[in-house]
Amino acid sequence: MAWSPPATLFLFLLLLGQPPPSRPQSLGTTKLRLVGPESKPEEGRLEVLHQGQWGTVCDDNFAIQEATVACRQLGFEAALTWAHSAKYGQGEGPIWLDNVRCAGTESSLDQCGSNGWGVSDCSHSEDVGVICHPRRHRGYLSETVSNALGPQGRRLEEVRLKPILASAKQHSPVTEGAVEVKYEGHWRQVCDQGWTMNNSRVVCGMLGFPSEVPVDSHYYRKVWDLKMRDPKSRLKSLTNKNSFWIHQVTCLGTEPHMANCQVQVAPARGKLRPACPGGMHAVVSCVAGPHFRPPKTKPQHKGSWAEEPRVRLRSGAQVGQGRVEVLVNRQWGTVCDHRWNLISASVVCRQLGFGSAQEALFGARLGQGLGPIHLSEVRCRGYERTLSDCPALEGSQNGCQHENDAAVRCNVPNMGFQNQVRLAGGRIPEEGLLEVQVEVNGVPRWGSVCSENWGLTEAMVACRQLGLGFAIHAYKETWFWSGTPRAQQVVMSGVRCSGTELALQQCQRHGPVHCSHGGGRFLAGVSCMDSAPDLVMNAQLVQETAYLEDRPLSQLYCAHEENCLSKSADHMDWPYGYRRLLRFSTQIYNLGRTDFRPKTGRDSWVWHQCHRHYHSIEVFTHYDLLTLNGSKVAEGHKASFCLEDTNCPTGLQRRYACANFGEQGVTVGCWDTYRHDIDCQWVDITDVGPGNYIFQVIVNPHYEVAESDFSNNMLQCRCKYDGHRVWLHNCHTGNSYPANAELSLEQEQRLRNNLI
Repeated sequence: MAWSPPATLFLFLLLLGQPPPSRPQSLGTTKLRLVGPESKPEEGRLEVLHQGQWGTVCDDNFAIQEATVACRQLGFEAALTWAHSAKYGQGEGPIWLDNVRCAGTESSLDQCGSNGWGVSDCSHSEDVGVICHPRRHRGYLSETVSNALGPQGRRLEEVRLKPILASAKQHSPVTEGAVEVKYEGHWRQVCDQGWTMNNSRVVCGMLGFPSEVPVDSHYYRKVWDLKMRDPKSRLKSLTNKNSFWIHQVTCLGTEPHMANCQVQVAPARGKLRPACPGGMHAVVSCVAGPHFRPPKTKPQHKGSWAEEPRVRLRSGAQVGQGRVEVLVNRQWGTVCDHRWNLISASVVCRQLGFGSAQEALFGARLGQGLGPIHLSEVRCRGYERTLSDCPALEGSQNGCQHENDAAVRCNVPNMGFQNQVRLAGGRIPEEGLLEVQVEVNGVPRWGSVCSENWGLTEAMVACRQLGLGFAIHAYKETWFWSGTPRAQQVVMSGVRCSGTELALQQCQRHGPVHCSHGGGRFLAGVSCMDSAPDLVMNAQLVQETAYLEDRPLSQLYCAHEENCLSKSADHMDWPYGYRRLLRFSTQIYNLGRTDFRPKTGRDSWVWHQCHRHYHSIEVFTHYDLLTLNGSKVAEGHKASFCLEDTNCPTGLQRRYACANFGEQGVTVGCWDTYRHDIDCQWVDITDVGPGNYIFQVIVNPHYEVAESDFSNNMLQCRCKYDGHRVWLHNCHTGNSYPANAELSLEQEQRLRNNLI
């Protein structure tokens, strides 16, 4: 690829080249892209890929119908207008299409009439541009690095660092070394002549690192010269071959992949000229994010609340991916996918300590959020340190819904953890007996995991390490699966994970292995899935529906039988007297990507004669009243006697209903409502004195059913009880506010009086 003049540097920025999957083209190889301002992916010069080469379209007879077809093919809803006379600069290469004639209903531009491929009397001063509506078409799911690359990008496959120093070879992940590029299936080194820190930034981003630092080039030059003088080294003969080198790379620093940079594989004046005369290989040093640093490498100072990231990822199956949420006015909310692209997604990834973005996802691909939509039409340039530095609109300004929530998949470093775990004996690749590799007396050895203390949290870490997403089952007995013959010895026991670890080897575990039942049939196993449900409660409804009721004991026999009253109820003179109940409604949304189903089938549900219904999950929610320091003063619980779709959004069919012993569950996007007036929908506060408390609700408290995010399963409210009335305020889910944000009491005077 020859060098281009500086005025056309923007030709090598992000490309939007993939048509929506829902609109197949007559010629599968034909792709379009817009070359224009990097902050506006919906406008630019229109270019077509034909016979492996990008070319332009002439503006003769080009109108709104042709622009509409092009925009739809590019994944946008519609065209706003078109631009003639090379408004977005003159292109290069062939002018592939002239006198394009569309009806406006075609699914791709090559279905329209024209003079034919390459038949044109135009010059590049007549290159046409289009401006599309920024909203993505429903069928257009993401912008990925793979579909953003041109024909050169198809050949520049990947990048790696080859460590040179002994200390770098022992480091995991490798953060410093010579840059090697896989070009047309073969690894080449990159000449350091003209190498810049912008180039290093792109390489580090591809490898999962957020930033780069300068290297000691003088030292590396000495090492290079020593190898070149060493008669036993093959380096001198290899460097004389142009096939050993990538001649020159020039990046802006904002590209998500080196193939978006100007890359000159060979010298411009023919193959006889040396590719790197007098030069050496380019060396890069990257800085790993906090998730991937060795344990002894810690920041110099403790971060305060103000320094915590104001952005986070939720509901991703792997580390470095998820729905994007931002913190605005002390409340977490989502980002609309209008104008969402790889540039803005990369800013998020780097802010969180990952590399550049591998994929920018649209249309709530990783689940819908709940609450405010804070940002829309984010327009990052690529160098911003945080997403809040990028220009954007408020999410409420252009009618965004949560079905437009943006998400990302970031590049993350290769830690090698995936090679230290495997499954054996399962019927499908996503299930089986768990086998891990650990060091035994300094020697790596494969073995099994003792199932004592093995639960869903540990299984979640295992599935993530395997690259298989979420755990749906944690097996404590695996006699029905046969393991690898040489890996049957228990090498890991007492495993306890917090759920945030990247590998089981990072979890707490016994020093010397101690498995009281000796393993055998009691070995740990998992079943994984790439998506999971996610239950979130409606905090506002709890706050608005809370009230007190003095309920006669004569109406509480069934509730007493199901342990829904405090212990002191056992000693009352039944049926005389009453219990004071704090009642409320709960509405539980499934915001995940799969339906929420009970762990066990109908044959295992428990029949309760008094209420005459089945319990599909014996403890579905915990209701607690806590002192301000967290001590429990009253409690309640709710069995899931009926998990069903109480309501669903328009256009979504209810799938689960409890009537006639029907299937139970909560469909994705639907919600299950427990009204305040049904039994056990309360906390018994008969023995509680007046004061200020914390009211807490936890759904799925024992993690009986897998979810993509357990951090939003808890709801808390501030509660004031004066002995006659109760106030609930500042109700929020467990992750609606930063962990150390103090709850305010300033809204108390504006609350309604909830009388007995």
